[in-house]
Amino acid sequence: MSAFQVETQIESSVEQVWWAWTQTDRIAQWFAPEANVEPWLGGAFELFFIPGNREQMGTKGCIFTLFEPKERLGFTWKGPDQFADLMNQENSLTYVLVTLSEDEGKTRVVLEHFGWQEGEAWERARSWHEMAWTSALESLRGAIESGKGDLCCAPQANGK
Repeated sequence: MSAFQVETQIESSVEQVWWAWTQTDRIAQWFAPEANVEPWLGGAFELFFIPGNREQMGTKGCIFTLFEPKERLGFTWKGPDQFADLMNQENSLTYVLVTLSEDEGKTRVVLEHFGWQEGEAWERARSWHEMAWTSALESLRGAIESGKGDLCCAPQANGK
C-alpha cells in the first residue's frame, strides 16, 4: 500500500515551524499534551496523548531517523492503541517524513507517511492516520498563526 501525503501552508518562517516540531515544550502546545523530543538523529520523538500516561496512546520508543535542520525531519511512528497490535511492533513500525520549505513568505509543510502494509486492517489504520495528520497540521497552523503563546516567537536563551 502506498504512502500518503498531507500538506499545509503556514504564515510563518521556516524556523518557527521547525522549532514547533523539534522542541518538547512547543510540540506539546499543538500536538500532544506531553512529549519527549530530542532534536538530533537517533534522538527520541515521543508523544504522549494521555497526560501522565506513557504506556498508552503514545509513541514511546520512536526516534528521529532523519534530521536536516530547518528542511526535513523523519521519525518512526506508532499508531493509537486501537492499531497497536497491527503497527506498533518493532518490525511493523511506519515512518513519517516532514519537509519544510519557504514559499512566498510562508512555510509549506509536506508530511508523508510511509510503511503501510496490505489488508483491510492496514487500510483502516492508514485512513485514520490520514485524517489525524490533516487535523494535526491544522492544529499546528492555527497555533502558530494565532500569534499567542511562544509558538510565534524565537526561543529564549534558556531553550524555551
